[in-house]
Amino acid sequence: MQIVSRQPSSVEPARIAPLSVLPVFFDLAGKDVIVCGGSDAAAWKAELLVAAGARVRLFAPHEDIEPGMLSLITREASARLDHRPRRWSRADFEGAALAISDAKDEGEAKTFANAARRAGVPYNVIDKPEFSGFQFGSIVNRSPVVVGISTSGAAPILGQAVRQRIETLLPPSLAAWARLAQRIRGLVVSTFAPGQARRAIWETLVDRAFGNPPTTDDRSTFETLAADIRGCKAKTGKVTFVGAGPGDPEHLTLKAVRALQAADVILFDDLVSDGVLELARREARRILVGKRAGRPSCRQAEINDMMIRLVKAGRHVVRLKSGDPMIFGRGGEEIERLQAENIAYAVVPGVTAGMALAAAAGVSLTHRDLSRSVRFVTGHSKKGGLPDDLDFEAIAHPAATTIVYMGGRNSAEIASRLIERGMSPQTRVAVGVALGRPNQALVFSRLCDLAREVEALGLHNPIVLGIGRVFDEVANADKSRVSELAANFG
Repeated sequence: MQIVSRQPSSVEPARIAPLSVLPVFFDLAGKDVIVCGGSDAAAWKAELLVAAGARVRLFAPHEDIEPGMLSLITREASARLDHRPRRWSRADFEGAALAISDAKDEGEAKTFANAARRAGVPYNVIDKPEFSGFQFGSIVNRSPVVVGISTSGAAPILGQAVRQRIETLLPPSLAAWARLAQRIRGLVVSTFAPGQARRAIWETLVDRAFGNPPTTDDRSTFETLAADIRGCKAKTGKVTFVGAGPGDPEHLTLKAVRALQAADVILFDDLVSDGVLELARREARRILVGKRAGRPSCRQAEINDMMIRLVKAGRHVVRLKSGDPMIFGRGGEEIERLQAENIAYAVVPGVTAGMALAAAAGVSLTHRDLSRSVRFVTGHSKKGGLPDDLDFEAIAHPAATTIVYMGGRNSAEIASRLIERGMSPQTRVAVGVALGRPNQALVFSRLCDLAREVEALGLHNPIVLGIGRVFDEVANADKSRVSELAANFG
């Protein structure tokens, strides 16, 4: 078999997908902001602005003041909120940082928007995005960490649901760590030169920021963190093997996302999806080192050598592998090389294709009424054909469940060998294609038709096979239920 090699390639895809809006944050401390209208909706916007440190000039006649606004005026009657009981005028925009209005109709909204544009003031008309230069979003407040969420006006209730999810992920103690980072920033800058050491101290702080809040004073906490950094070899890099799962970025673990966010360089495989790469640190260098059967591939030795060079240069390398890095991902070979060089490494597991197939089909691989064992096998050897030592007797056993990775190209021989060992040609085989991706498919083929079915699905797609009574049972069940499970998985 001829082996065609390609060089690892640095790729520069768009670092971010197209945005419907640009999220920005206004510093309003001590700045004047106009709020026009006395409604409860306007009161909520005014309260947000006051919380952000703005001086709010409220224009609303007494007869327009609703209970929520009246309560706010009473509570904030100071330099932070100046109620002027009249309609606004164009002159009122002078010196304003922002302008907000709760217009009663489209005519009033258009007049307000035109006046703000002429004055060069960013403006928002509440609940009228077509007359707004910017929009408010849902807020998660861990100040000085502030998370803003927008749905571009499409579904505000969805924004609220996202906010609730994020609220559960960010502990209240994060605010204290963020304030600490804010206060020691000057010390960090004066103590550590730009580069690996400075990043290391911030990463150490981040590691602690999702636990208990800091309990000592700022300087002693900083000294503790600095000592941690000085005590390690700041210029020595490391490798983190990260399982990217079958494709859907939602299947990543939290630890995998943190590793991607801390990477200097990401060496990723062909099958890693763009959605997973989207979660990586923007500044990280991304290098494609893909290996695919029947296609030009990077040689394993070249990948190993590159990892060593990068680590010795002090880089944190994330070796991003499709599925789980320890399941048919050559992780063992790469780890052996790192161990020989005495280089530190860590492994973050991922959802492997076998588990993805089980989830898509809605089956238990070890259903106690149908299966006594489960095994993961490869259908592709180093030489390109089936491995010589593949135990087809065990695969054909009626009480076994087997997942075959990389078996698409050799599916005809797999089926033939199993039939030779007594497996019925009518046995159903689950064929998972591009699982966890938008184009995923899950079909059930008879063993005698497997090669033809796989070829029709396209050998260019990643394919995993499921063999055993657990799949035979679900194949005979309601097909609409199988389709629903596959869609939910993807």
